[in-house]
Amino acid sequence: MATTVERTLERSEWRILVILGVPTFALALAITTVSTYLPVIAADFSASSIVIGLLIGGEGLMALWLPLVVGSWSDRLHTPLGSRLPFIIAATPPLVIALAVLGYVHSIALAAVVMAVFFVGYFVAYEPYRALYPDLVDHEIAGRAQSTQAIFRGLGTFLALLGGGLLISISNPLPFIAAAVIVAACMGAFAYTGVRYRRRRDSASGQADIVAVAFRIVDLLRCEGGLRAFLAANALWELALAALKTFVVLYVTETLGFSLAGSSGVIAAAALIVLVGAVVSGPLGDRYGRALVMRWSLALYGLGLLVPFATTATAPLLVAVPLIAFGGGVTMSLPYALLIPMMPAGAHGAVTGLYSLSRGIGISLGPLLGGVAIQAAGGDYRWVWLVCSAAIIASILAMRPLRDAE
Repeated sequence: MATTVERTLERSEWRILVILGVPTFALALAITTVSTYLPVIAADFSASSIVIGLLIGGEGLMALWLPLVVGSWSDRLHTPLGSRLPFIIAATPPLVIALAVLGYVHSIALAAVVMAVFFVGYFVAYEPYRALYPDLVDHEIAGRAQSTQAIFRGLGTFLALLGGGLLISISNPLPFIAAAVIVAACMGAFAYTGVRYRRRRDSASGQADIVAVAFRIVDLLRCEGGLRAFLAANALWELALAALKTFVVLYVTETLGFSLAGSSGVIAAAALIVLVGAVVSGPLGDRYGRALVMRWSLALYGLGLLVPFATTATAPLLVAVPLIAFGGGVTMSLPYALLIPMMPAGAHGAVTGLYSLSRGIGISLGPLLGGVAIQAAGGDYRWVWLVCSAAIIASILAMRPLRDAE
């Protein structure tokens, strides 16, 4: 197995990675709160798992077009605040307000409208923010950079799962209000820091015409089999993750019989293992190859996902949960690090938009296919695990060209 010598991160690089991690924490907290606990609220006014899946899958519909538009625009924008920060500042108020309001919705129609506002704010902030990583981080440390980001994402996810479960057992609006307050504070702090200490490297990205950038991306998709393979595999990873996030609380409460407060503890414990997987996968990917680490992790992940479908017995679940959580952590950390070396200079935002487009396909299909499977099985939430496992196993085949690309 080939290895490379890891370069030690400089102090200034650590500082950049810590600052960049703050929005990840906030946005992970927001999206996890919405995707995990809105289905619990929606189950009170809709008995259809398909409808709930479509509601949460609205994130994917937005991701099919909005990230590409915003990402490309952020490559070309020139302001005194730089090209990325204005989007983050503008998107934060509607994101926070919609997040706070979601706890009070009492119909599918109102939930859909508020969710649309939330996802617009989410993607307008996230795509320019995510493009700061290839702007500021060297390719050779991309794996460790994404592991650092995954720590913040894991902390946000963990807080949402643990705190959200406890708060929603008291009152439905509480997890959404608490998340809104935290998101506002974190995004405000990041914007303040970015205004004072802008470190984005100047590049020729602003000189590229949007039509030229579009043609360049089309050429990349046509000529680069590795990029096409990555986008297909990434859609499958997101499909599995989105389906699982949408129905995992209902599985734990309805199928396993835990209370809402108890389910938060179970899921939060699994989230800690997700965090471990995310942290260790970056350094392993930088040393041994990101595609290789992904393939082995996905094999364990896909097989582990079959266990909750096959049985509800405690012993097999205790064995499977760490495999599932570790695999989920790897798919949260390494994909963007795989993509960064494929990005041409001057099109970081645009290619990041392509990345989110592939995510959008998976995010749209995951809750929908999970909901269809559950509904077809007479409301048996175990079937969502089969959907997730099939997606992960298929992704191993889809990413085969990435060996040569890497």
